[in-house]
Amino acid sequence: MCYNLCIVLWRFFTLTDITSDKFASVIARILDDKQGKDIKILNISNISVLADYFVICSSDSSTHVKSLTGYVREKIKEHFNRIPIGEENDTKNRWNLLDYGDVIVHILHREERETYALERFWNHAFCMEESEWKQKSEEYSDYNV
Repeated sequence: MCYNLCIVLWRFFTLTDITSDKFASVIARILDDKQGKDIKILNISNISVLADYFVICSSDSSTHVKSLTGYVREKIKEHFNRIPIGEENDTKNRWNLLDYGDVIVHILHREERETYALERFWNHAFCMEESEWKQKSEEYSDYNV
């Protein structure tokens, strides 16, 4: 109960003017700019109280998983002055997680992604199309053309 109240208060006092879907889109764009692979945004707002969105990304190396995690943390702080309210990193950097309250970011090694199959577990969640999240986050790209 206390934890839920703390989350609600944190969201109220720290969220910027950006909506959760745009925030998730910006995170996906940041991952895309740094060569994250198979990026998916799942809208879980109607099926879970954990968050509104999951952003899921994979990489072919543990070093890249670690660097993607740090880069997302750095760019979100730079753009929105937000830091994760929770962070989980396994010792081998095979699955890292950044919890921003309304958006939870999963950055996994390709093998872990295949093993744990988060998209199949959350298959009843709506998956945002890549073209949609790219359009919503265009202004935040490091590589605007």
